[in-house]
Amino acid sequence: MATNIRIFGFAGSLRKGSYNKALLRCALEQVPAGAELEIFDLGEIPPYNQDLDDRMPDVVRTFKSKIRAADAILIATPEYNYSMSGVLKNAIDWASRPIGDNSFDDKPVAIMSASIGMIAGARAQYHLRQTCVYINMHPLNQPEVMVPFVEDKIDHNGHVTDEKTRRKIKELLESLIVWTKRLKRS
Repeated sequence: MATNIRIFGFAGSLRKGSYNKALLRCALEQVPAGAELEIFDLGEIPPYNQDLDDRMPDVVRTFKSKIRAADAILIATPEYNYSMSGVLKNAIDWASRPIGDNSFDDKPVAIMSASIGMIAGARAQYHLRQTCVYINMHPLNQPEVMVPFVEDKIDHNGHVTDEKTRRKIKELLESLIVWTKRLKRS
């Protein structure tokens, strides 16, 4: 019997009412058969400090372990100042260091973003994709999930109500599973 594709997801936001965390919850509701999704909250990860590379905090060791155990990664990124958030960059720095101990190495990754604006986090996604190349991840190119004017698509309980957005997130998950299987075969 085939094992499920294990997807590990996290959002680059600390905000309780984060729209990007809402996207992850929507993904959790729609995980296709043959896959499972675990969501991790980056809130407890301290600022990266290279002096601690040889004695990482427990939360960082757990984070890195979960990345290694996953078959694929799902990232929901907000856009701050034309880039990904400091929270997300910090988590990536911890998980990809020290040199020679990159937890993300050779992992497929899907990226999604939500924003109250029209550009919907596109610049953050493109910047994150550049980072993924450097840390030897394999970003899924299509579909691109960028949710503009997100405040009209999520209710006051943080539930994605827009059917088009829900379909695109499900399509992203399905494509990530296909992409992951394809990379495993090569």
